[in-house]
Amino acid sequence: MNQAIKHMMQDIGMRAREASRAMARASSEQKNQALLHIAQLIRERTNDIQKINQLDVARAQANGQDAAFIDRLTMTPKTIESMALGLEQIVSLTDPIGQMTPMQVQASGIELGQMRVPLGVIGIIYESRPNVTIDAAALCLKSGNAVILRGGSEAIDSNTLLAQLIQEGLDAAHLPMDAVQVVTTTDRAAVGEMITMTQYIDVIVPRGGKSLIARLMAEARVPMIKHLDGICHTYIDVDADIAMAIKVCDNAKTQRYAPCNAMETLLVNAAIAPQVLPQLCRIYQAKGVELRVDALTRETLETAGLSNLVNATEEDWQTEYLAPILSIKTVADMDEAMAHIEQYGSKHTDAIITNNAIQANRFLREVDSASVMVNASTRFADGFEYGLGAEIGISNDKLHARGPVGLDGLTSLKYIVKGHGEIRG
Repeated sequence: MNQAIKHMMQDIGMRAREASRAMARASSEQKNQALLHIAQLIRERTNDIQKINQLDVARAQANGQDAAFIDRLTMTPKTIESMALGLEQIVSLTDPIGQMTPMQVQASGIELGQMRVPLGVIGIIYESRPNVTIDAAALCLKSGNAVILRGGSEAIDSNTLLAQLIQEGLDAAHLPMDAVQVVTTTDRAAVGEMITMTQYIDVIVPRGGKSLIARLMAEARVPMIKHLDGICHTYIDVDADIAMAIKVCDNAKTQRYAPCNAMETLLVNAAIAPQVLPQLCRIYQAKGVELRVDALTRETLETAGLSNLVNATEEDWQTEYLAPILSIKTVADMDEAMAHIEQYGSKHTDAIITNNAIQANRFLREVDSASVMVNASTRFADGFEYGLGAEIGISNDKLHARGPVGLDGLTSLKYIVKGHGEIRG
C-alpha cells in the first residue's frame, strides 16, 4: 500500500467521522437549506459543468470507450436539470432522522420504542456517472450521514467541480464541509484502503460494472449495499393487451440502453407470440436493436418476413448488455417464464404484461426480485421515479435495503428505553 495514499484516506476517514457527528444532530432546516443552495448553484453553473464534463468526455473518447460508457459519462442540460430537480424532491421528503415508533409499555414497566438514526459514514465507489456525486451526496446529507465519494478516473474533473458546489452548499447552511468529501486521486490503491477502513466507514455502496463489484465482494471488510447485474425481464402473458405490450416493451428496451433497469430479455407466451412479436420486433430493428432469439421466436419472426436474427446462446440469457441488443425467448406459459427468470435473472427488476389479475398477482408473489411490475416498463425501477428524490444505488440483496435505496435505506433503527426506576429481578 502506498503510504501517501494510506495517510490521505485515513485523514479523509477521520474528518468524515467527525463530520458525521455534526450531521447526526443537524436540523431538517439546515439540511434542506444546503440542498436548495446546491440546486441553485448547479443551475447557475450549468455552462461550467458542461465545459468541465466535456474534458472528461473527450478523454474517454480518446481512450476508445464505447457508446454506452460515453452516455453514462455525458452531462447534458437535461441531466444537469434533473440533478437539481432531484435535490428539490429530496428537500420535499420527510426527514427520517429522529422518527420514533410508538412507545410500548412492557410487563416490567419500562417503555420501549425505536428511533431512526443515520448509519454514520457512507463510502460510495462509482464509475462513469458524475450525477451520482450529486445524488449520493444529497441522500446522505438529508439522512444525516457523512459521505466519502470515490468516482472513477474518467469523471475526475466533473466530480471535483460538483464536490466544490456541494461543499459551498454545506458551508452556506453552517454544516461541516467535511460531511461530503471526494477522493481526488485516481490511484486504485485508494479504493483498496477505503473498503477496509472499518473504523471510519460504516457501509460501502458500489455503483459500477461487474469487475468493480466482484473486486469489492472479494476484498471489502466494510459491509456493502450492492447489486451485481441488472438482467431485467419482461414477460408478455397470453392475456396481455397487445398495443400495451408493444408500447411498454419498446420503452423498456429502447428508452435508454445503458441503465441497469433496461430490459435485457423478453419472454413471450407462445399463444400470443404471432400477434405481438412481429410488430414489436420491427420496431426494435428499425431502431437498430440486434435480436438474439431462440428457435420458436425465430420461426415466428421468419414466418412474418423478418430476417437478420441471431441465434441466442446460453450466455445471452445470462448477459446484461447495456446496449442495443435484446434476447427473446418464446415460452409455453407463465410457469416457464418464471422458471427462466429464477434461473437467469439477477433479482433486480422483472415485469409482466397481462390483463389477468390472477396471473399478475402470482407473478408479483412468486418472482423474487427487488422490483416486480405489472403492465409497466422496467425503466421505472429508479429512485426518482419511485418518489425517493434520487437513489444512492439499487440493491438486489435482501438484507438491510432492497431495490432503489433512498433515505430510509441510509438509516438504521436503535431501541429507545424509558424507565421510571425499574430494575430487573
